[in-house]
Amino acid sequence: MELMQVVAEATKNNGLELFERLNWKFAIRLGIDLLTTLIVIRGIYYRHYRRTDLFLTFFAFNVTIFLITYLLNKVEMTMGAAFGLFAVFSMLRYRTENISAKDMTYIFIVIALGLVMAISKGGWDELGLIGLIVVVLMALLESDWLIRREQTQEVLYDRIELIQPNRRAELLADLKERTGLDIIRIEIGHIDLLKDAARIIIFHY
Repeated sequence: MELMQVVAEATKNNGLELFERLNWKFAIRLGIDLLTTLIVIRGIYYRHYRRTDLFLTFFAFNVTIFLITYLLNKVEMTMGAAFGLFAVFSMLRYRTENISAKDMTYIFIVIALGLVMAISKGGWDELGLIGLIVVVLMALLESDWLIRREQTQEVLYDRIELIQPNRRAELLADLKERTGLDIIRIEIGHIDLLKDAARIIIFHY
């Protein structure tokens, strides 16, 4: 029905202007969305974590969510259709065994950007402001201006006798000497008594 209405309007004298206006609206929204995502991923995420293996995931999620949301936003759906669509998306599972919490946070951000840029009723200035807020907020959170960020690293430790609670100071001193890192705290993970080794998560600046 909506396609027929668009075709009918396009046959009028101002039909060409209608299509041009729709095309420019879509292109501006998509352009702002991609530019914001590029700055967040290439300018902030890559600068801090130096990973490129998730670039495809980030941009694929962002563009897919934008296109689906933009198209669905132009169609009136019944409540039953909306719940059916929600059920379909609920069955989709994304394997996250090898994805850290920070990577999942960036995935959530690019999904939210695609969603907001597609359904927002504001103009290009409002969309640009939203994108600027996201970029500035992520830059502040990833910097040391608000709080000094901790780095984590997991090591396989062989001196298992030092993991006892009463020898924690010796363990910390040994880890600092052997790794050369400014370790502030540690967490002891899996302990393998057969191999006399333990996995230790170290936190350092």
